[in-house]
Amino acid sequence: MRRNRQEALIGDINVTNLVDVALTILTIFIITAPMMTPGIDVNLPRTDASLPHDEEGITISIKATKEIFIDSDKIALEKLQEKIEQILKGKPPGVIIYLRADKEVDYGFVVEIVGRIRKAGVKELGLVAEIPQE
Repeated sequence: MRRNRQEALIGDINVTNLVDVALTILTIFIITAPMMTPGIDVNLPRTDASLPHDEEGITISIKATKEIFIDSDKIALEKLQEKIEQILKGKPPGVIIYLRADKEVDYGFVVEIVGRIRKAGVKELGLVAEIPQE
């Protein structure tokens, strides 16, 4: 069997289309990633002395209706300490818990939550506030 020169196989792979698709997908992920972070809608108090909120910690949110959420999971007040203890068993020592409380929540309720968090063995607790826009 004879092959013509036009029938010769090309040994190179054209990766131009692959690169185009990869860059398009990368761009989409860069744009949508910040929108994918879970969070509970809480009306935070404003202060200039807010602690930095590191996304590596565990976030506990308290809504104005006194509903409690660990990250995005709703939890009953009675089960809060137990749930935090379970979470801390799977985390390295020194994990930070961030408390986000709606400014309409009673101070006494927030203090009760802080007490339960401390009883669960949390050493580092950060209070999250909204920094006023200038």
